[in-house]
Amino acid sequence: MNPTRRRLGASLLASAVVALPGLAPTHALAQGGGASAAASTRPVKLVVGAAPGGPSDFLARLMADALSAQRGGQAHVVENKPGASGSFAADAVAKAAPDAHTLLLSGPAATVNAPFVMARLAYDPVKDLTPVAVIGAGAFVLAVNAALPVRSAADLIAQARANPGALNYGSGGNGSSGHLAGEFFGQTVGVKMTHVPYKGDGPAVNDLLGGQIQVMFTAPNVALPHAKAGKLRILAVTSRERLAALPEVPTMIEAGLKNFEFLGWIMAFVPQGTPRPAVEALQAAWARARMQPALRNKLEELGMQPPERLAAPEAVAPFLAEERERMARLVKIAGIKPE
Repeated sequence: MNPTRRRLGASLLASAVVALPGLAPTHALAQGGGASAAASTRPVKLVVGAAPGGPSDFLARLMADALSAQRGGQAHVVENKPGASGSFAADAVAKAAPDAHTLLLSGPAATVNAPFVMARLAYDPVKDLTPVAVIGAGAFVLAVNAALPVRSAADLIAQARANPGALNYGSGGNGSSGHLAGEFFGQTVGVKMTHVPYKGDGPAVNDLLGGQIQVMFTAPNVALPHAKAGKLRILAVTSRERLAALPEVPTMIEAGLKNFEFLGWIMAFVPQGTPRPAVEALQAAWARARMQPALRNKLEELGMQPPERLAAPEAVAPFLAEERERMARLVKIAGIKPE
């Protein structure tokens, strides 16, 4: 397989909001304009481009709790603004006041993929948004509805080859990373499945459980409870190593898909023009929060702890540039046309 098609960005899913006990408040950090976090009476909004229950929503609530604890109890609230694969939310944040009181929590869909798959975009992710930090990153799982008579990735491939287009796979929207994960899978193994887009990952998972769609690339912590309940079957994971939470589930590579790796990430952004000290204050608060055992253990438990190579603030912009290059290649390979 062509190595340029490896390690493409994907979005994460989550099914619940997790409280984080033990994140002790620390001295408030200064925000832009000279106002301290403790002195500010305005809440900080974390805008999510999907309905509740999706990956960005889950991590936004984790981050809101963590930042509130780290910044003297200042309110951090999550605002869900679903639609257009997260681009409505990204546009709203891009146009917000650059005062560190409005953040975007997004995966690649609205911040990397959108220019390649949307014909008309009201914002420029590169020019209008400033990355702050990687909040979560990890592997996908390939999950199917339990009623589908397949027990392995090889079984799924065989069924898809025998019935081109008959299997439906869901995602959080056209151009979302779940969409592109399915395209990447199809291109890698030479099968055709029908993409069914939703307004967020949460509704897609609901239809996967209901059988309206049969296949989905989703996060381990979403699929595992349903797999334990016998409603979903997990066929493979998309990382190079097996997951501690799913030691019995093979990797895609072990399943016979040479060099197949597809990792997901969620990142925090602020509007371009936000003062550098304010951005650095947010980065420092999150860096402290992610080292707290309660938060770190939860992210590791769920397979969402970002790799250390992405922990440093200076690593984030080059990582985004690499992701954009990879996306351009995948869109070209898959023949996806902007809509």
